[in-house]
Amino acid sequence: MVDPSVRGLAAAVFALMALVGLSALAVPPAAAQELQPLTIVTDDGEHHFQVELAATEEDRSRGLMYRRSMPADHGMLFDFERIRPVSMWMRNTYIPLDMLFIDADGTIVRIAQDTEPLSERSIRSGQPVLSVLELNGGTARRLGIAAGDRVEHPLFAR
Repeated sequence: MVDPSVRGLAAAVFALMALVGLSALAVPPAAAQELQPLTIVTDDGEHHFQVELAATEEDRSRGLMYRRSMPADHGMLFDFERIRPVSMWMRNTYIPLDMLFIDADGTIVRIAQDTEPLSERSIRSGQPVLSVLELNGGTARRLGIAAGDRVEHPLFAR
């Protein structure tokens, strides 16, 4: 038979572990990060989004990993701090994404549409870029966003 004081302590520890575990599951990675407005200007008009900025190596490495969903008007903007060739992947990323590769003046130079969730295949920029914008898969096609369109965000006003 287990001593009642030990049983009570074990129950308290288990309850605390369950509470911590559940709260960790309820908060997606980078949930505390402030959203910033971003606009994509196309021939058909403007499309407005709220984005998280991935400006540190840690943020860029984590990206949208482990997320199971993202609101339709949200995204993540990766700031690579300098113009360079970029390679992305979908490791531990559960939702399909459109990756918009953007040069220093905010011009979209390439779009990788509907990238494959959980894939470790490299998705290359094709030329040096300053940034990548990740949106829900199919967004570029649905809104008619194409290479040559312009992204408006303070990152491109340097």
